[in-house]
Amino acid sequence: MRTIASNLLLATTAFVGAGQILPAYAQDDVDIVVTARRVEERLQDVPISISVFTPEQIANRNIVTASDLSTYTPSLASNSRFGPDKASFAIRGFSQDPATSPSVGVYFAEVIAPRSTGATTGGSGSGPGAFFDLANVQVLKGPQGTLFGRNTTGGAVLLTPQKPTSRFEGFVEGSAGDYKLQRVQAVVNVPILDSLRVRVGIDRNTREGYLTNHSGIGPDNFGDVDYVAVRASVVADLTANLENYTIISASHSESNGTLPRLFDCNASSTAALARQACLQIGRQNARGDDYWDVENAHPNPVNRINQWSAINTTTWQATDTLTVKNIASYAEYREVTRQNLYGDNFAPVAGRPFNYIISSHAPGRNLAAQSGFTEEVQFQGRSEDDRLTWQVGGYIELSRPLSRSAVHNPINLSCTDYLNFQCQNGVPGVNGSLTSTSWTISTTNKAAYAQATYKIIDAVSVTGGIRYTWDKTSAVSENLRYLFDQPNTPIATCTNNLVYPGTVLGRGKTVQDRSECHLEFSQSSKKPTWVLGVDIKPVEDVLVYGKWSRGYRQGYINPNIVGFEKFHPEKLDTYEIGAKTSFSGFVRGYFNVAAFYNDFTDQQLQVTVLPTATSGLAGASATLNAGQSSIKGVEVDASITPFTGLKLDAGYAHLDTKLKSIVLPALPAGSPYSRFNPPATGGVLPLAPKNRVSLTGTYTLPLDADDIGKISVGATFTHTDSQVAVSGNPKGTLPASDLLNLNASWNSVFGRPVDIALFITNVTNERVRLAIVNGWTSVGFEGGIPGEPRIFGARLRYRFGS
Repeated sequence: MRTIASNLLLATTAFVGAGQILPAYAQDDVDIVVTARRVEERLQDVPISISVFTPEQIANRNIVTASDLSTYTPSLASNSRFGPDKASFAIRGFSQDPATSPSVGVYFAEVIAPRSTGATTGGSGSGPGAFFDLANVQVLKGPQGTLFGRNTTGGAVLLTPQKPTSRFEGFVEGSAGDYKLQRVQAVVNVPILDSLRVRVGIDRNTREGYLTNHSGIGPDNFGDVDYVAVRASVVADLTANLENYTIISASHSESNGTLPRLFDCNASSTAALARQACLQIGRQNARGDDYWDVENAHPNPVNRINQWSAINTTTWQATDTLTVKNIASYAEYREVTRQNLYGDNFAPVAGRPFNYIISSHAPGRNLAAQSGFTEEVQFQGRSEDDRLTWQVGGYIELSRPLSRSAVHNPINLSCTDYLNFQCQNGVPGVNGSLTSTSWTISTTNKAAYAQATYKIIDAVSVTGGIRYTWDKTSAVSENLRYLFDQPNTPIATCTNNLVYPGTVLGRGKTVQDRSECHLEFSQSSKKPTWVLGVDIKPVEDVLVYGKWSRGYRQGYINPNIVGFEKFHPEKLDTYEIGAKTSFSGFVRGYFNVAAFYNDFTDQQLQVTVLPTATSGLAGASATLNAGQSSIKGVEVDASITPFTGLKLDAGYAHLDTKLKSIVLPALPAGSPYSRFNPPATGGVLPLAPKNRVSLTGTYTLPLDADDIGKISVGATFTHTDSQVAVSGNPKGTLPASDLLNLNASWNSVFGRPVDIALFITNVTNERVRLAIVNGWTSVGFEGGIPGEPRIFGARLRYRFGS
């Protein structure tokens, strides 16, 4: 940390000097307005490390999904293990495992994304169609636990939609490209009255998958895109000082999902699955498959997500110095998934198809079905002399099941119809099973918060904020395990082989009804989070700050892991110093830098537990409060315009993460698991590459904009170091990658309201790996999700109105 602080001090000193020498004036880049502290502020005045993307940058960089956004944000990573529609974010090494709460909160119009309680990382993020018609995207780095609440230990991603304006305007845009890409966006903004404004938009996007299936089973390709998203916004000025803003949005996505490719097998293993994997890899090599060729064994895979939300924000300008705001929302999220989890296409057994693990919803059920209600009231004020600014608020969030979530997963079975139990054991000497789990989870979150900034003198301000949060989570599970001693003749037992207090269920007991496996769990916590900081502005366009932030991620319940259902909150202390400076003159631009140290305790670690030989279970991932880690690093965001027409943007993140200690609980007597396979102490944390840099250059041709239009060309290069994806797995590392994306745009073609753009992503066909399939330790083979190859396309936009 001493080296980081020294380097930061040198950089700060240099740019403070630059700020004193060079005259400063307002620039578009540095006068971007953000809402990182729940009020509108100039980006360069906010003591938070932030990356902001404007509508033009979102379009030029073809940002459509969470993984696209992470390509251009060095501090941001995305976990796409279960596909881009269900990707979760990671910032500064804080990631989200399946069946846990997020570490990075995603907010749309100041409201948290709808929660999901599925078995994978679905929901709680930016779903299909979230990135169209946005005013900006803000990536806040570091804990935001005071103003945004728990589960933002890594940071927050704020999606700000375009608000209805007082002008009649809109656009129609069509895109076409590689893999039969077809996308249509249309938006119209209508001022019905002076006091009533409406904005309506639609985004329809389809594209064939880039992963070619060679098995002849199921669809021809995977990694496809097929969604429609709609949004309607209304602003009504009820009085001169009272505004009501309503947003209703909905989306439907249905695709084949992604499919792993097998990359390696343990050729020396005598295990049947390892031998089968080697045979599949042999077929791949014999055919001359390339990186994006896969084999599927599921006849009808699907990834279907339906969600909708309504958000109402009422703002009352009570006085010149007091604003009262109320934000209420309701959302629903539903998901259905059927997926070949490991990408295996092994030889049939007794004429029946065989898969290691199929991840599927249960018959007639959703994998996740959850509603969410939020209510927040804010009071924002300032003193007459503007030395004190403050806000206080209260928050409540209710997440409730719409129906039972349920999965139906055959493991080590050969099935002709697993949904109807037409199965038999698939590996000699191994008891396969079909786990049929059913559960509901309800969460109640309440919080009260206050934050204030006081200007001691014109150049020095202090900030203090605190939030107190009460969480309560309850869950119900009724989980069955079906064994097949005889083909097509399932024997039902409860998955909980342990004897739980208050139940009469024992190991191996045969049951006739799911209700015999009924279990209930509850988890409560209450924690404070806070921020204490000092801001120094020696000159107008230089800000130096330091702060101490406390954040925490709530405890939660995973009712489907026997003996490890509950885990407790984790705690984070972050110490950060940073500087922001903007400059002008012969060279214009800005330079922002932050250095941080995180002390991470009670860490929720995902640890693999391996089953006993006779359990019939597969290895499972349990979440345990077992870790203590340190995370330190540096982030840089910079932009420079060395001469008229050329703009250079740079982002850099350096992370040094270390799992300092891990304490594992003892396995109870009678557990179906034999041992843990933990990550190694001293190792790095998942999704935390040591170095990541993104460089963008944009050149605008010196042409007459009124007669010819604005023509610009751009390129973005992103380097990412290798990073751990699955801790404790010798094959669990994503290789380093170098991505090059190109774009060109011609806006206002010959002075007309027409814009044309071209784009190429992954120009060099880099073999990027998005995720690792964790199978080497348990079954002797390893796979992963290939990232997109080179894709090109074009956009045409027609603008209308004033």
